[in-house]
Amino acid sequence: MINVAYDIKVYRQVLKDIVKEDDVVVELGCHVGNSTRIISQLAPRGKIIALDKGSESKEKLDQLDKEVETPIEFINADVRLHETLEEVAKKVSAIGGCDVLSVDLGGGYHPDTTFKVFYIWSSTLKPRETIIRNRGLLDFIHSAKGSETISSSEGWLESCRDDGVPPNLKELKLWSPKV
Repeated sequence: MINVAYDIKVYRQVLKDIVKEDDVVVELGCHVGNSTRIISQLAPRGKIIALDKGSESKEKLDQLDKEVETPIEFINADVRLHETLEEVAKKVSAIGGCDVLSVDLGGGYHPDTTFKVFYIWSSTLKPRETIIRNRGLLDFIHSAKGSETISSSEGWLESCRDDGVPPNLKELKLWSPKV
């Protein structure tokens, strides 16, 4: 199932509803680990791979890893880069797959980057559940109308079933001049 929320309290409640005690969780946009701590309590026999490109994240996540039972592997990287996706895909494959993909890239209004990151990461990792925190996506979902019913029952869009890790994603550099 794919879940979308904006309010941080709703986002964290959805995490509580979907994360199981032995889940492998990939968290994109962990920042200083406030949601990571919640995930670690929900998945004490699981594993967390937490990613963020911010400079304040590493020290906080390293400290959190010492405090909690769940192993946390922090990767200081930009989730828009092909190399980052490839690295995590190899790690996840080696431990049996990703159960939950958590995407919180600031929760801001602009949904384009968040959706592209979700689409590429989820079609590669094929999680059971995904939670995305983004105001723009939620606004779009509630504002859109359509006569067709197309849906996925997994945490990724099943129409991209066999795409796997895409070739080098040069287009990601077009999303932001900061990449």
